[in-house]
Amino acid sequence: MFSGSSVALVTPMTADGAVDFPCLERLVDFHVEAGTDFLVIAGTTGESATLTRAEHIEVIRVAAERAAGRIPVVAGTGSNSTAQTIDLSRAVAGLPIDGYLVVTPYYNKPTQEGLCRHYLAIADAVDRPVILYNVPGRTGVDMRPETVARVADHPGIIGIKEATGDLGRLAPLRAACGDDFLLLSGDDATCREFILQGGQGVISVTANVAPAQMADMCEAALEGNAALAAEIDARLADLHRDLFIESNPIPVKWALHRLGLIPGGLRLPLTPLSAAACPVVEAALARAGLLEPALGTRLSAGGLR
Repeated sequence: MFSGSSVALVTPMTADGAVDFPCLERLVDFHVEAGTDFLVIAGTTGESATLTRAEHIEVIRVAAERAAGRIPVVAGTGSNSTAQTIDLSRAVAGLPIDGYLVVTPYYNKPTQEGLCRHYLAIADAVDRPVILYNVPGRTGVDMRPETVARVADHPGIIGIKEATGDLGRLAPLRAACGDDFLLLSGDDATCREFILQGGQGVISVTANVAPAQMADMCEAALEGNAALAAEIDARLADLHRDLFIESNPIPVKWALHRLGLIPGGLRLPLTPLSAAACPVVEAALARAGLLEPALGTRLSAGGLR
C-alpha cells in the first residue's frame, strides 16, 4: 500500500494565507490521475508547522474524503510532544486515512531512549500504521538505525521515511529491521539509488510538480530497470536540487503556482521565492519538460528574457 512514488503534498493557500480547500481537492485529483501511489497530507511540505489544529484536521479531512479510497492517504500528525501527537492522531482517526507519518520530535532533541519511548507510546495509542520520519536537518535529532530496530518489532510501526540522503544507512536499516519493514526515501536526489539498493519507495517533494515522471521512475527502479530509472531521473535532477534552493516548500509552491496549479500563498515565517531564485526553478521545470518548448529553447540559449 505504501510503496512506490508518494507525494509530500503542499497545502495550497490564497494570497492572504488562507487554506484553499477547493484547490486541495483538485491537487488530490491531479495525483490520482497522474499515478501517484499514495498521498502524505500535512507534513513538512504541507506547512503543518503553520496550521492551526483545526486547520490541520480539516486539511486531512478534505484530502482524505476527496481521495475516497482511490489512493491511500497518510496523515502527518507528528510534533515535538508525545501527548499532542497522540491527541492529533486520535482526532483524525475517524477520517478515511490509512496511516500516520510521525516526525521525530524537533527542538527538544530527545535522546535515543526518548525517541524509542515516544514512538512506542504513539503506536500503542492509535489503530492505524505509523511510519517514522527521520529528518535531522529539520529537527536537530537523528534517529539512529539501532533505535529504529528497537521499535520496528511493534506491529503498529511499519516503516520509516529516511530523509538524511545517506545511502549508507539503507543496508544497516534493512539488516536490523527485516525485509517487511518499509524503507522510504525522503530525499529526492538519492531516491532512485535508494530504491535500487532495496528501498520500497519515496515520499517526494518533486512529485508535487512531476507526479507521472516520479511514478514512472520509481516503478522502473522497483522492477530493477536501472537504465530506464536513470534516464527518467536525469530529466528530474535539476528539480531534485533546485526545489531546495530556498527552504522547502517555498520553491515547490512557486513552481506549482508557475504551472497554474495553485495560488501563490505562503505563511510567515516563510516568504516568497526570491527574484534571483525564480529563473533557477523555472529552468528546472523546463529541463523536466514541464513548460512549453519555446521557453525551454530560450532557457537553453542563455536564460530567461
